[in-house]
Amino acid sequence: MKIDLTGEIALVTGASRGIGQGIALELGQAGAYIIGTATTDEGANNIKQFLTKHNITGEGQQLNVMEADSITNLIANIAKHNPSILVNNAAITRDTLLMRMSEQEWDEVINANLTSIYRLSKACLRAMMKARHGRIINISSIVGLTGNAGQTNYSATKAGIIAFSKSLAREVGSRNITVNTVAPGFIETDMTNGFSEDQRAVTLQHIPLKRAGLPNDVANAVVFLASNLANYITGETLHINGGMYMS
Repeated sequence: MKIDLTGEIALVTGASRGIGQGIALELGQAGAYIIGTATTDEGANNIKQFLTKHNITGEGQQLNVMEADSITNLIANIAKHNPSILVNNAAITRDTLLMRMSEQEWDEVINANLTSIYRLSKACLRAMMKARHGRIINISSIVGLTGNAGQTNYSATKAGIIAFSKSLAREVGSRNITVNTVAPGFIETDMTNGFSEDQRAVTLQHIPLKRAGLPNDVANAVVFLASNLANYITGETLHINGGMYMS
């Protein structure tokens, strides 16, 4: 069955590359109008060019998810396009062992990865509630379930996203708004491309499918959750990890 998202407006944060770009592409090819965000104006322009290249209707917008005023400005800039689909994808890492981690490294990751989801969800919810229709899809990570040495800050945010999503799903379900989480595992991105061959080999040993995932593997799950096929799914976490973690 072909998924048709014509008439939907999708706000995708962190859409300039990797998983976010893949999500924007797949949602756009399904017919949604895409608003993709990047941290710089150059990145926003690149998103617009990417969408145009793939015959997708949409735009790029500059957004610093760590700044409340930047989120306020974004919502004002896209006032004529109230998002019916919100994909909270933007995230940062500040990896180090806890004993070496500064408060700044902790605070930056919490603010960028978790507080931003609170702010963006709240900013988009009013229009969704008025329309009695909406999809919020939050991108977590396998480490939010398993933990990972050197990532106490990042893992904490990704676990928090799951609990946040379940709680919000209970709050807004009566307004026909679903809130779900997608938790990717080892996905081919700029970050994982920097792994050494030894690091890749060790990681792949723990994946039953014996390969890394691709951004479109994650994007396809997002498109499904954004569609009418997922009308009766909310508060759930969909694991995209090739069997690396099984709940």
